[in-house]
Amino acid sequence: MTPDLDWLTYHPNPSKPVYIPPPGAVDAHCHVFGPGGVFPYAPERRYTPVDAGKDALFALRDFLGFERSVIVQATCHGADNSAMVDALRAAGGRARGVATIRPDVSDAELADMDDAGVRGVRFNFVKRLVDPEPDAYYRELVDRVAPLGWHVVIYFEAADLAERWDLFTSLPVPVVVDHLGRPDVTKPVDGAEFGLFLRFMAENPNVWSKVSCPERLSRQGPPHYADVRPFARAVVERHPDRVLWGTDWPHPNMKSHMPDDGHLVDVIPHIAPAEELRRALLVGNPARLYWEGQS
Repeated sequence: MTPDLDWLTYHPNPSKPVYIPPPGAVDAHCHVFGPGGVFPYAPERRYTPVDAGKDALFALRDFLGFERSVIVQATCHGADNSAMVDALRAAGGRARGVATIRPDVSDAELADMDDAGVRGVRFNFVKRLVDPEPDAYYRELVDRVAPLGWHVVIYFEAADLAERWDLFTSLPVPVVVDHLGRPDVTKPVDGAEFGLFLRFMAENPNVWSKVSCPERLSRQGPPHYADVRPFARAVVERHPDRVLWGTDWPHPNMKSHMPDDGHLVDVIPHIAPAEELRRALLVGNPARLYWEGQS
């Protein structure tokens, strides 16, 4: 299957990070794409990527110094979680997953995914990628997965938070926000827009955030992504027990550049400046959310 003409392929030779992650570190946000010949892409997809399968993901995990991964279902595969589940089963307990489901998912399918290591379901509200549904649609799906102990991952852009506030604050399970809620980093950290996100976390103790994807948010660009660091650091320091970090490999829909994953790892000490913050971010928090109390 031919990828989109403007698709940027993941970095073929990333640098070795200067920062060495602690033992047990988790890349808590990454994806697998296909390969399309084995796991076809969804007919309704908004993009066709370059294949990026489990073997390449596991090789990068080891090269960067991580021990475990959380593999998040990508929109190009729709609600067919086969590629993600295949990667989980191949990982030998070293990976957990976040699925995309629809109302017609069966209890047997949910049980099979749970057995494979799925621990959450993702709802995408980014309008350029999907057509979001009414609130009732998501509440019904949460009712299906809550008995399994799964959490919800939500992906939205900063302007969408107010629109979905009632839904997001009503969910009776842990809620994990992708990529800091995609703030506009040209606006101040203490301004109204990011202030609403900080309020969202402060008032809702079940809300977590991934402090990931500076390459998506930055206007200054690589290798330091310095304009994103204050936003991520503000969340890490306010809520050290509710933050996660991930590479977002293989970096879908990047248009400005393809990041060097080693550079992304080297941002970590700047957003979590103390060792205890880094251990919580990379080891303790993802272990608690994805592994503890479950086989």
